[in-house]
Amino acid sequence: MVPTMTDAARHEESEQTTAGSYFVANYPAFSFWQQGTRDAVVRHLDRPRAVDSELGIYVHVPFCRKRCDFCYFRVYTDKNSHAVKHYIDAVLREAETAARFAAIRGRKPKFVYFGGGTPSYLSVEQLETLFTGLQKVLPWDEALEVTFECEPGTLQEKKIDALRELGVTRLSLGVENFDPEILELNNRAHRAKEIHAAYEYARAAGFPQINIDLISGMVGETDAGWQDCIAKTRALAPESVTIYQMEIPFNTTVYRRMRDGNTEIAPVADWETKRRWVDEAFAALENDGYHVGSAYTACKDDSVHFRYRDALWHGADLLGLGVSSFSHVQGMHFQNDAAFEPYCDAAHAGELPAYRSLLLNDDDRLTREFVLQLKLGHVPLAYFRDKFGVDPAERFAAALAEHRSHGYLTVDRDAVTLTRRGLLQVDRLLESFFDDRYRTVRSA
Repeated sequence: MVPTMTDAARHEESEQTTAGSYFVANYPAFSFWQQGTRDAVVRHLDRPRAVDSELGIYVHVPFCRKRCDFCYFRVYTDKNSHAVKHYIDAVLREAETAARFAAIRGRKPKFVYFGGGTPSYLSVEQLETLFTGLQKVLPWDEALEVTFECEPGTLQEKKIDALRELGVTRLSLGVENFDPEILELNNRAHRAKEIHAAYEYARAAGFPQINIDLISGMVGETDAGWQDCIAKTRALAPESVTIYQMEIPFNTTVYRRMRDGNTEIAPVADWETKRRWVDEAFAALENDGYHVGSAYTACKDDSVHFRYRDALWHGADLLGLGVSSFSHVQGMHFQNDAAFEPYCDAAHAGELPAYRSLLLNDDDRLTREFVLQLKLGHVPLAYFRDKFGVDPAERFAAALAEHRSHGYLTVDRDAVTLTRRGLLQVDRLLESFFDDRYRTVRSA
C-alpha cells in the first residue's frame, strides 16, 4: 500500500530513519527496467536521432580505498593496478562501441561527469590515459562543464595540477564531515587534516568551481558537531555546497549491522533533525550571499551552475560508461552490467554492455522531467506546455492540491514553487506524481 500524503504529513515530525532508499534518482525507478534487453537497446541506438538534445557523458570509476559504511554504489576495494588498467581499457573500448551508433555518432558532449567510487583513486598516468582516450572518440572541446569527484585523502599537488591541465572545471570534494571521530565512525578513508590540504591545493590550481559535499545525519552527528561543520564549510567559501540527508539503503554496511542486531531503527538522526540541519546550513550560507539552487545545493553566485544536473533534469541525453552505469538516450533508459568481469568482457569484445532498459512514452518523459525539476524548487509551467503540449498544473492537479494544502508548495499560472519546508523533503513528495504503474512503497 502506498502511503497517502496525509499519512506523510501526520508522521513528518516524528519519523525515525529506517532502512530503505529515500532519494529519487530517476523515473521510473530502476526496479521497473527490464532485464535481458540488450538487443532492444542496440536497435534503439541504431535509429537516427528523433529528439534534438544535448549529450553528456558519465564515467563510473568504481575503485575506493575503503567502503564507507553508508555507501550503496558499485565500488571495489580489492582491485590491483592490473585490474584498474583492464577496467580503463574496457571503458575506452565501450566508448568506441557507443560512438558508432547513430544516436551518438558525430555528437560532441556538452558536459562530462566522472563519478564513483573514487575517480581520484586513479594515478596521474591512469587519469591521462582515461581522459585522452575518451576524447579521441568523444571529444569534449565544446563541453561547458567537466566535473570530477574526489576523496580528499587521494589528492596530492601533482594530481590536482594534472586534473586542471586535463580540463576539469568543477572539482567536487567528498568531505561529508570535518569531524575526525565522525569520519572514523562512518569508515571514511580520508582524515580531517587532509581536507584542508586538498582544498588549498585545489584553490591554488585555479579550478573555476570547487564544490564541497556534506551529509547531514551521519552516524555520531550532534547539533554542536553540525554547527561546527557548517562553520568550517563557510570558512573555506567554496563556489558551491552540496548537502544530502543520510539514508540507509539495504546494501550498506549500516543496514547489515541493523539486520544483525534485529532493529529497524538506524543509528542516525531522525528525518526531522536531518531536515533541520540542512535548513540551518542553507540559512547560514544564504547569510554569506549563497543562493539555494535545489533541495541539495547552495551556490555562491548566479554564475555558478551545475550543468550535469540541470541538463539531465531537462531531458538531455546521457551516455553512461563503466560498470553499472546508467544512460538516458533518446527517451530510453538503460544500465550497464553491474558485475565487474562480465562488464569488462562485453566491453573488450566490442559489445554494448547493457543488461536492462526501459523505453519511455511521452507521458513518462513528461513525468520524469517534472518530478526531477521539482527538486530545483521552482518549475516554470510554460516549459512543459511548449515541450509536451501539457499543462502540469492540470495533469497533476490532485497531487499539487494535496501538497499545497500541507504548505509544501504554491501554484500559480506561471510556476510551481516549493516552500523551504517542501524543498527539504521533496523526495518524499514525488511519488504522488508517479503513474500508478510505477508506485512502490519506499522507506522515507
